[in-house]
Amino acid sequence: MNRSMIVYILGHVIRLEGVFMMLPCLVALYYKEQAGLYFIAVGAVCVLLGAVLTARKPKNHVFYLKEGCIATAFSWIFLSFFGCLPFVLSGEIPSFTDALFETISGFTTTGASILSDVEALSYSMLFWRSFTHWIGGMGVLVFLLAIIPLNGGSHINLMKAESPGPSVGKLVPKVKHTARILYIIYFALTIIEIIFLLAGRMPVFDALCTAFGTAGTGGFGIKNDSMMSYSPYIQWVVTIFMILFGVNFNAYYYIIFRNIKKALCMEEVRYYFLIIFASVGIIFVNLLDTAARAADSIRHAAFQVASIITTTGFSTVDFNLWTQTSKTVLVLLMFVGACAGSTGGGIKVSRFVVLVKTVGKELTSYLHPKGVKKIKIDGKPVEHEVVRAINVYFISFMIIFAASVFLISFEGKDLITNFTAVAATINNIGPGLEMVGPTQNFGVFGHFSKYVLMFDMLAGRLELFPLLVLFNPVLWKEFFKTKTRK
Repeated sequence: MNRSMIVYILGHVIRLEGVFMMLPCLVALYYKEQAGLYFIAVGAVCVLLGAVLTARKPKNHVFYLKEGCIATAFSWIFLSFFGCLPFVLSGEIPSFTDALFETISGFTTTGASILSDVEALSYSMLFWRSFTHWIGGMGVLVFLLAIIPLNGGSHINLMKAESPGPSVGKLVPKVKHTARILYIIYFALTIIEIIFLLAGRMPVFDALCTAFGTAGTGGFGIKNDSMMSYSPYIQWVVTIFMILFGVNFNAYYYIIFRNIKKALCMEEVRYYFLIIFASVGIIFVNLLDTAARAADSIRHAAFQVASIITTTGFSTVDFNLWTQTSKTVLVLLMFVGACAGSTGGGIKVSRFVVLVKTVGKELTSYLHPKGVKKIKIDGKPVEHEVVRAINVYFISFMIIFAASVFLISFEGKDLITNFTAVAATINNIGPGLEMVGPTQNFGVFGHFSKYVLMFDMLAGRLELFPLLVLFNPVLWKEFFKTKTRK
């Protein structure tokens, strides 16, 4: 096992986080806040520690999927640990557990908060809280792929361990260039959204934080009422961009290089929009039954559907007060999630498409036992290995989900609260129903339940297995007993 390369990657991640912490320092300087000192202190420690870990460059840059999983899992754990320290040191979130929960929720783009008064935070803390969404949206390791020299297929192993979706492909021959293209698209869409928000007379600070939350599909608001107090125009802008960031970024690559036909032929994207339109229609009809104005009904329906299916978690209304049908639609969307290759969470539309087609194939085999039928996506056969991986993922997801609901049930809260709390964290959404609804927060849970939910957030963002491998004794036996491969 290439342990030196794992340490080298961790060093780069920690040092990069230290550099990122300079941004909230600038915000603190602008608003004349003392909180910036804590970001300077923690950022300096991160840069120094990162420099120590990367001082000795590994002779062998080749590593495989197991090393990629370890590097990815530990990178996200260290990011969260150091990222929460400014909250604790400043006393703005004095509890380490609460600060860690908030930070993990930020980096994993979950948006589940323990804060009852968000507006009490300083500007620099609010900025850092929202910026963690943008960092975690596309993935910090995907960013590092563009600057760390790897070879022998190691790039793709690191990308597989962090990128969302059942399979990971390359847009161009080199993974390094693929990572650059993804981040250029990500950055460009973020800038465009900021421009549209500013056009709606949104304050610059609000526009930046809102764009970070939308781009990363995270959902941390800087107001206690999330997006409720903003104008209908701003709410529509955020709705549209939430949907856009939930689209597979491959589609944007095809559009940029004038292959619009190929973008339109992406089956997952078509189903993604079909699910959105159908869900908006159902909730719109339900809201009209409550004598609400048609314009408000369509706006709230579109916003909440976009927010939940893309796992962003913003809210313009307390949907916990909606009809059972509307709430059921939103809960189902929690599990569906956005497209693979987007910044959204959830199980992913592509996985559900393959699962439904797998059921159809099995039903056909009952009628025609000797027939041979292959599952196809975008007209191309899906490899058996991918189908097997999706089935294993779904089973593992349900086991972790059931175990998590059981573990937090010891606190005695109602089933809807527990069920949707786990659904909202493992799918990286944010708000649930009842005690964790859009106007509530996760501060109602005790320390043990919060750590269970923190695990769910990390597991959901890393697609389960990079985190689960850390619990495999065989891996650690190999890690400590073998020498770095030469």
